[in-house]
Amino acid sequence: MTSHVAAVLPVLHSPLLRGAGTVRHGFFTRVGGVSSTPYDSLNCSFGSLDDRDAITENRRRVADAMGATPNGLFTLKQVHGRDAVNVDVNPPAPDRPGDALVTSTPGVCLGVMTADCVPVLLADAAAGVVAAAHAGWRGALAGVVAAAVDAMEAAGASRDNVRAALGPAIQQSSYEVGADVFDAVCADSAFDARYLFEARGDRYLFDLPGFVRAQCLGAGVRLLDNLGADTYGEPARFFSYRRACHRGEDDYGRQLSVIGLA
Repeated sequence: MTSHVAAVLPVLHSPLLRGAGTVRHGFFTRVGGVSSTPYDSLNCSFGSLDDRDAITENRRRVADAMGATPNGLFTLKQVHGRDAVNVDVNPPAPDRPGDALVTSTPGVCLGVMTADCVPVLLADAAAGVVAAAHAGWRGALAGVVAAAVDAMEAAGASRDNVRAALGPAIQQSSYEVGADVFDAVCADSAFDARYLFEARGDRYLFDLPGFVRAQCLGAGVRLLDNLGADTYGEPARFFSYRRACHRGEDDYGRQLSVIGLA
């Protein structure tokens, strides 16, 4: 097993969050870890079949890059729901189900794992409250972004001051869905979501980041940044569940997106 070494990890940043006071954040890629194929190399998900020691080292590298200890990096067992957990009130075990995390404690880092879903990092720098949410179409439709903002507000944030950044995710040109997704999203959304779909025969191209952006606006978040990187279309940089399925691969890795307070 690779020994503990300092590693410089490629990481993407939102200009909007970079200008938010003491907030630290990073959208990490699949590059810079120790996992082997098909998890090469910075797979951070214990939900995969990757070697656990490799995952532990990868997460340690991410925590180190964020200036945190491995025990200070919290994630959840993501279930495509809307449950938001306040880490300060109820520190979660790694197998705690949920899709959003909130903290106001400096030095604590919140992480969400994705491989096509949208990682949403949120911050009210003035109040010193941050959150991370995992938003696939089911979770977004269920209201995970609103749940995260509500939990931030309960922790002392003002939704008028919340900034949100949407990280690497599957983009519309790569995300073909069936009538079941179209019907569910259009029937249950609080707005006319049909503009987010481009018809292609009996299939549709779905703008998932656009849907999550609309959910942010609906939750009262007005300051938004979307990195626009396509997880499916950039195999050298990102894991993608859909790409792995199309290639007939048995499993796939997940990249980690993290936010915290310095």
